[in-house]
Amino acid sequence: MQAQGVPLRPSVLEREFNRRYWGRPISLQAVRRWLRGEAIPAQDKLQVLAEWLKVEPQVLRFGEDAVRSVRAAQERWAQLSYSERASLDAFLCLPPEQRRIVQKVIEAFAAAYGDKGAAEPPR
Repeated sequence: MQAQGVPLRPSVLEREFNRRYWGRPISLQAVRRWLRGEAIPAQDKLQVLAEWLKVEPQVLRFGEDAVRSVRAAQERWAQLSYSERASLDAFLCLPPEQRRIVQKVIEAFAAAYGDKGAAEPPR
């Protein structure tokens, strides 16, 4: 809120939210619970807050760090080559016992080669 120039006061949030929300108005007590972290607004209310504050709703629900870590993981998966994705798909099709065996082999290679393998480009 403060990043958008909105004072972090329950009365301001209540007034501004109720101006934008078409449903049943929220109470000052509900806003106080939101700000203290004692309650989480329903999804429809999060949408209104997010539009007003110009942030993504998931930032309000989970925090900026959580959203940032999800984006980093998505970027990492997006960098996989076709053959790496095909290998992962084949791995996921294996029965659980075979998955555990493959996982142990990969862990053994990772332990043996450590960071040395990470510096080399995939072939």
